Amino acid sequence: MERRAGALYDSGVHPPTVVLETPRLTLRRFTLEDAPFVFEMVNDPDWIRYIGDRGVRTLDDARTYIRDRTLAQYDRVGFGMYVVALRHGGEVVGSCGLIRRDSLDDVDIGFAFLARHRGQGYATEAAAAVLDYGVRSVGLTRIVAIVASDNHRSIRILERIGMHFERMIRLPGEDEEIPLYAYEAPGAAA
Repeated sequence: MERRAGALYDSGVHPPTVVLETPRLTLRRFTLEDAPFVFEMVNDPDWIRYIGDRGVRTLDDARTYIRDRTLAQYDRVGFGMYVVALRHGGEVVGSCGLIRRDSLDDVDIGFAFLARHRGQGYATEAAAAVLDYGVRSVGLTRIVAIVASDNHRSIRILERIGMHFERMIRLPGEDEEIPLYAYEAPGAAA
């Protein structure tokens, strides 16, 4: 019997599921116990600037955010955003994963890291692993990324992992166009 992600994690007695490991990082599914991390991450000034204010003002809001966005996506499509932690010591440093958005034709890759853990290559390491996971394990032949035009650090990461600028797009309900980057898996039909 398959249990829904919300039910699986609400009790807090199930260990988080590790999805990927890299030389320095572990990527695992979110649980409701990640609320303090989510609260900190989505209230980081760079998150608000480049991704947007998600209205997460309390730990209960953070748990709702995890349940309604992340755990619901695991249920819906089987993948999503993952907690990124250091393999040695287990400190949580950020989030990275694949997102199925109604506003995009393709699955997109996303990442966000706490300010104190930026500039150490963690985002590039995690994003490269997630891109490979998307192709090899999920079976995606094309993965995209959306990014704020002035988020030069994230653009460099996307380029380092093999993504290329494709075009400018406007998401529903947004005023500004933003860059869309894409990755085509080797051997994928163009």
